[in-house]
Order: sequence, then structure tokens, then C-alpha cells
Amino acid sequence: MIDDLVTKGVAEPYRMFTSRAEYRLSLRSDNADIRLTKKGIDLGIVLKERKLLFNEKFENLNKTQIQMEKLKISPSKAQKFGINIAKDGIKRTANQILSQKLVNIDKIREIWPEIKYVSREIDEQLEINAHYKGYLKKQNADILAFKRDENLIIPENIDYNKFSGLSNEVKSKFNKIRPKTMGQALRIDGITPAAVYILLSHLKRKSIKHIA
Repeated sequence: MIDDLVTKGVAEPYRMFTSRAEYRLSLRSDNADIRLTKKGIDLGIVLKERKLLFNEKFENLNKTQIQMEKLKISPSKAQKFGINIAKDGIKRTANQILSQKLVNIDKIREIWPEIKYVSREIDEQLEINAHYKGYLKKQNADILAFKRDENLIIPENIDYNKFSGLSNEVKSKFNKIRPKTMGQALRIDGITPAAVYILLSHLKRKSIKHIA
């Protein structure tokens, strides 16, 4: 919000939507304590009892995830447990198996009993982290791609009305302001990172076709 107000200004009442968050896949309610409690501890605003609980949770979660990353299974053996993955001969880690559809931590312990139960809270976080991992990897790739292409020039004759995936409000703002670069497009009031990624993808595809 502060970044928006400083860099974009306000032409209307500021509305706080989750879509305004640049990296909203990372900014989830389930991992808020993991993301923010350490900052609070560093600032000295977290009570001792809360600090001990956080450190215990973080240690248990991290320890289990590291353990699961070392445990691997082949596609053929996974199938014996009712888990169907590509028969490519590549072994998957317990974390990768947990990310599969309909697989939960109980199924993981059926395969690897050595993964100890700590608490339901830890189990839920393990499941959520595993299922988000692939999406976060793509998000991080998008972030790096945008940083590389922030100064990419946007053609003057581009027709925003032909873009699928953009709202009419976003199209209207792009048509009115006609940003010259990707960085300028992102800094338009009310334009979300998701909208800019759509624009970037379009320009990339157009560039590839032009080369071909």
C-alpha cells in the first residue's frame, strides 16, 4: 500500500485487494507467522513465550521438510501405494509426492513411517507448502523475467483491446496512458502485476514470431 501511494499516487479512494499484492502466492495467511514472527523477534516486539513457540514450530517444520527432501521413491514403487506418476524412472522426493493430487501427509507416512508426527499444525503446513511449491517456482520465474524486461519498450501501436485476460478497466488505463515501457506499465495506478505479466507474455510471443 505504501509503495502504491508513493510511486503511483491516488486518483480515487485506495482499495486494498489481494490482487494488488505483487507476490500474493507467497503472502498467504497460513504462512504469516513464519514470514513475520522472525521480523518481530528481530525488532524486539515478540514476547518470550511466543518466541519459544515460533522457534519450536520453525525447527520442527524445517527439520521435517529437509528429511522429506532426502527420502525418495521410484514411480513403480509409488504405484504400489496407489500413487500414479510419470513412468520415467526418475525418483521423486517425499515432498514431490506430497504435492501430487489426493496425496496427504498420512499417505506419506504410509510410505515412510520414519517421518514422525509432531502436530496437526505442522502436517497442514507441510501439505500446503508442497502444493504451492510448483506455483511459487513459476511465480519466481515470472519475477525474474519481469526484472530482466522492466525496460522493454512497448510498441506504440499495440492494441490492448485484443488482450484476453485483461479487465476492461485495465484495458482502459493502458489505452489512456499508453505506457512506453514495462516498468511504466506496472506503476500505473490500479494496474496489478498479473496484468503486466499478461502484457509481457504477449510482447514475448510477438517478438518470437517476428524473429521466426
